[in-house]
Amino acid sequence: MDITAHLLEQTIEIKIVDRGSGIPSEDLERVFDKFYRLQRPNSVAGTGLGLSIVKGIVEAHGGTVSAANQPSVVRLSR
Repeated sequence: MDITAHLLEQTIEIKIVDRGSGIPSEDLERVFDKFYRLQRPNSVAGTGLGLSIVKGIVEAHGGTVSAANQPSVVRLSR
């Protein structure tokens, strides 16, 4: 996991990059819903509240939060 922070004028941008298997695109907006959990075999059980709490804290401070999948990086060498 990588965590970076940048000051952009009056805004702080914090990025958290997870190296996991990603989130199905149809679930990207729902991951911030209370009690929503991805349906994956062999996944660790949880309450589905973590990202909902994050969203609440960020929005209480006037910020926004979003989730996105990163495209695969392809490196070519000669």
